[in-house]
Amino acid sequence: MKLLIVEDNFQLADDLSRFLAENGFVVELSDTLVDATEKVGLYDYDLIILDIGLPDGSGLELIKTIREKGKNPGILIVTAKNAIEDKVKGLELGADDYITKPFHKSELNARVKSILRRKNFKGSNILQINQVKIDIDLRQASVNDTLLDLTRKEYDLLLYFMYNKGRVLTKENIAEHLWGDHIDQADNFDFIYNHIKNLRKKMQEAGAGNHIRSVYGMGYKFFEL
Repeated sequence: MKLLIVEDNFQLADDLSRFLAENGFVVELSDTLVDATEKVGLYDYDLIILDIGLPDGSGLELIKTIREKGKNPGILIVTAKNAIEDKVKGLELGADDYITKPFHKSELNARVKSILRRKNFKGSNILQINQVKIDIDLRQASVNDTLLDLTRKEYDLLLYFMYNKGRVLTKENIAEHLWGDHIDQADNFDFIYNHIKNLRKKMQEAGAGNHIRSVYGMGYKFFEL
């Protein structure tokens, strides 16, 4: 899952970024409205943690831009203690939830996971396609109830494929989503093949069918069998 934190307090942004990365997320940072607007125009995010009070404008403008572009990431707005109007306006514009400063990181993590469950997994913490199952909260994948021994990237790759089932994902899509926006500077994306090969092998050894297949000249697709 890839998140964007839009926050001009460097210490807070860095602290949250480290915490969320430890909880399995790929995290990008922006500290201005201009930079955040450029990022959401170029890249896709599963969720955006958005401070309303930015040095060059209101974070509410970013919500408008995101929804006008037809993008649908989860949006968690961060507001000051008494900013009732910002909370209401943010929700009216399309934010999914809000959190008030100061907050505990555990509360932030819980709200992030809740939004992602609602938007991507219909409110459930279980994602299942045929005999392949993922427990989002536990970050565990299994085939026929046998746990798969996956690396972190293999787990993230399987999750990305499953919630994009039936959609062709290019190597660039996969690299950007799992390694972050800076990966577009890589000379090539051949390393993606090795991750997919290892994931396929582990799944099939556990009894799964051939779900992940290459689409010639385009990328890869997860098939429901």
